[in-house]
Formats: sequence, C-alpha cells, structure tokens
Amino acid sequence: MEPLESAGPMLVWTIVLIFVFLECALIIGLFLPGDSMLLTAGIVLASHETGSTQVWALAVATMIAAIAGNQVGYVIGHRTGHKLVARRDGRYINTRNLTRVTEMLHRHGFLAVLVARWIPWIRTLCPLVAGAARMDHRRYTLASTIGAIIWAPVLLLIGFYAGGFLGKVSWLMPTVIGTLVACLIIGTALGIRQYRVEMSRPAEEFDLDRPESMCSEGDAA
Repeated sequence: MEPLESAGPMLVWTIVLIFVFLECALIIGLFLPGDSMLLTAGIVLASHETGSTQVWALAVATMIAAIAGNQVGYVIGHRTGHKLVARRDGRYINTRNLTRVTEMLHRHGFLAVLVARWIPWIRTLCPLVAGAARMDHRRYTLASTIGAIIWAPVLLLIGFYAGGFLGKVSWLMPTVIGTLVACLIIGTALGIRQYRVEMSRPAEEFDLDRPESMCSEGDAA
C-alpha cells in the first residue's frame, strides 16, 4: 500500500485516464480490465483525505477521456472504410464479433451505441465499426457522449462510495485494495499477452456490406 499512499491520486488519475482512452479508441482496449479498473480507482480514492474532491474531478475527466477515445475510434474506422481486418480464429477480433456489432448498429443505431458502452468488447469495437459503416457522425457523437456520461463516472462513484463503507473496518480497506490492485496488474499483463497472440493470427478481410445484406435477406424472408 505504501506506493499508492506516496503516489497519491495522481497515480490513479494517470492510470484511469490512459485505460479509459485506450479502451474507447484502440483495439488493445479490448484486452484491458476497464470496468474493474474504474471500480478499483474509486475505492483507492476513498482511502485518501482528498478523495471526495478528487473523485468528482476524475469523474469529469473520465467522461472527457471516453468521449475523446470514441471520436478517435470513429475516425480510425472511417478512414479504414467498409473493409475491416479481422483475425482468423481470433478470440475477440473475429468476423463473428464484427458481424454482431455491425448488425446491432444497422438494426438499432443510436440505441446500440448507448448499450455498447456497458459491454466490454463491444465498447471497443463499436466506434471502429460505426466509423467504417459511415454512421451519421452527429448521432454517433450524441449517443457516445451520453454513454460516456453514464458509464465511467457511475462506476467510479460506485467504487468510491463502496470504499467509504470498507473504510469503516480498519483492516478491510488495505486488504481489498491490495487484492484488487494485484488482480488488475495480473489482468492487464494477461490482456497484453492475449493482444499480442491475437494480433499474431492471420488477418482476414471483413466486409461491412455482408452483414447488412444478410439482415435484409432475413427481413425479406
């Protein structure tokens, strides 16, 4: 616990903002423990004297990081065009998952972007697919912004107020924080390893027009 105490909220800020941005912007975000990281950050801030001030400021910062990440992901997808790259036999970046996200956007559009915020792997793929599918940028921005306002600050504050209850038991707070931090470090290391394994698999082209045509055939049937 000493490194956390000495580094203070600044360490929490740095880790949280980097993780949130990466998870919303780049493929590597698929393999990072974003939700559990936000909950852990809230609990850690609850153990600091300035935590109540820091958590609200960080809540605003996480919203901005999530919104910025979503825009970067959209731009990357938009520049990629209708043909995305999947990984053959990949665990996450495969044609099946890209098809599911594409069908969600075709069928539900605005609502799909909102719901995607709460599903880890879809949260990362959605901006990329939305950009590649040329989803209306204003509608996408509105939906992703509302999602960011609901997602990151809510999880952060849940962790913070849960930490307030844990702090009432002197031995419980350091035990919980130590366990959560250890799990995050292990989870991140395993995630980066899985990312490298995933990206080493053979690439295969994924055409966004295929799921759309499949949907229209199903509707016609």
